[in-house]
Amino acid sequence: MDACLNSNRNLFLIILCCLAVPYLGLAQYTEVINSNRPGLSVSAYAVGKGVVQLETGFLYEQRDHIPLNQESTLMGGDFVLRYGFFKEMLEVIYEGTYVNQDITFTSFDINETRTDFSRNRLGFKYLLFDPFKDPERAKPNLYSWRANNKFQLRDLVPAISVYAGATFNLGDNPFYPEDPIVSPRAMIATQSHLGPRLVLISNLIYDRIGTDFPEMQYVISVSHALKNPKWSVFVENQGIKSDRYADNLFRTGIAHLFSKSFQADLNVGASIKNSPRRIFGALGFSYRLDFHQDEAISIDDQKAGQNGDFIKKNAFKDDSNNTLPGISKKKMRKLQRKAKRKKN
Repeated sequence: MDACLNSNRNLFLIILCCLAVPYLGLAQYTEVINSNRPGLSVSAYAVGKGVVQLETGFLYEQRDHIPLNQESTLMGGDFVLRYGFFKEMLEVIYEGTYVNQDITFTSFDINETRTDFSRNRLGFKYLLFDPFKDPERAKPNLYSWRANNKFQLRDLVPAISVYAGATFNLGDNPFYPEDPIVSPRAMIATQSHLGPRLVLISNLIYDRIGTDFPEMQYVISVSHALKNPKWSVFVENQGIKSDRYADNLFRTGIAHLFSKSFQADLNVGASIKNSPRRIFGALGFSYRLDFHQDEAISIDDQKAGQNGDFIKKNAFKDDSNNTLPGISKKKMRKLQRKAKRKKN
């Protein structure tokens, strides 16, 4: 088993290094709130420099372990605090879930209550590669609605970010009694825009690294904006693999945008096995304080074509006095004829 865990660990590190070396990216600040709710998948993009964002909700779960004759209910709250700083592509993330679990051992008619953090972690996420940083790709086709809305293979090229952080196990946590106080956590997050209203997010996670029970996870989520863009729906699959616990979970839900900085959401989900059998739901919201400011770029640092058209070769030669930089002689003659007609 140790050999298998070491193999998984080495594979994860190889993937991480291969993705991290070749790419540098730019984050994409949005005028509308960019929330990871209502699912558990993590977007590749940061919230933006100067943005403070809270994502929180109330959760309820029925968890029954049929082979062990256990029945339990969980109630609690989850909250995520995100802050973009230093660069547009960097953010710090705190994630916490505090729950109360009432367990009944039906074979012995014994009740037990467990209360603590089931999730308590802090980390940094950095956007390595953004396919939309190319301004030519982001330009719309002014002559074809179909060209702007049809699926293209280049849409499969994802934005890629990496996450490094730690999971904290403070005090006598009944959910993780054998874990150390701090254990490393790493993740790769990707995000592809499959169309103007369809987004695919995937996460590969390695948690509790170096403990007796390291945990591998994947999360795949597809979100779709409805005809009314303030409404969106999603479906999600989460896989968990560890010696302590393994499962395959499915979620679906809906979100509504009330303003550019406030979103409310609802989601439900379930597992596909009975050890334990899980049925759960959550109701929450996301809100941000937007202190983002665009950074001014001096004209000396701007690329050709970023602010106006490209300057043509020989534009400033003596024989080009009758033309303007970036405008061909043919186009200049058309403009001159148009100006004469207006004058007459």
